[in-house]
Parts: sequence; C-alpha cells; structure tokens
Amino acid sequence: MPAVNSRGRGRRTISEINMVPFIDVMLVLLIIFMVTAPLITPSMISLPKVGKAAGQPPRPIEIQIGKDERIEIKTEGKSVKIRLGEVGAAVKRLQPAVPANEQVTPVVISADKSIQYETVVKVMDALHQAGVARVGLSVQTGN
Repeated sequence: MPAVNSRGRGRRTISEINMVPFIDVMLVLLIIFMVTAPLITPSMISLPKVGKAAGQPPRPIEIQIGKDERIEIKTEGKSVKIRLGEVGAAVKRLQPAVPANEQVTPVVISADKSIQYETVVKVMDALHQAGVARVGLSVQTGN
C-alpha cells in the first residue's frame, strides 16, 4: 500500500518505486552466477581433418555462344562448331566416365550479351536433357 503524505490541504500518495527488492534479486542472481561459473567446463570442438586433394580439378568444358548465335565447344585447346540439337550429345561424349567419389567435368556457358536469353536457355535445356549435372554461366565482373 502506498504511503500517504498529509502535507497541505489534501492527501497525496507518494509514487516512488521501492528499489530494495530489485537490488536484492539482482544480488542473489549475481551470487548464483559467481558460484556456477567455475563449475561450467568449456566445451571443446573436435574439428574434422582434411587431406590433400587427389589432383587438379578437371578443366571445364566451355560452350561459347557468339553474336550470330553460333555455338562452339572448347575443351583442352580444341574448338568444335556445333548445332543446338547436338550440344547435349557432344558434351556427354567429352565428359569422361568418372567413379562415384570423383567430380564430373563441369560445363561453363559463355554467351555474348547481345544475344537473346532464349538461346542460352535452350542450350541449358539441351544439356539438362542429356543428363549433364554441373552447368554454370560465365560472367564478366567489374564495371
């Protein structure tokens, strides 16, 4: 019940917050933390170990789409012009069969920025239908 101050004409209540219970609770919490802190053991994280890579990652097969929408497949210094319908089969021939624990040779599509986006999507669709898993797009960074 708030204290009543009887100065002056009327009765007024004193609206001050009693800080003593708040300070008591804080001191009890501080003591609890001080007692339990030394008992907590720091956890150690066991990180996995890595070894060296078995070899160099495979060089990507590059598909270049020129301004005139001509498609070339470049791999290991050789360049072959090809039609859109033959892209998937040609890339599948160029990708060697790999064991389950090794990576498949990636395919990178480099297209001129002035060609239609539809042409790039058609090439990606042909690769997807041929079962090529790793396909990426080459972009130019910077300004």
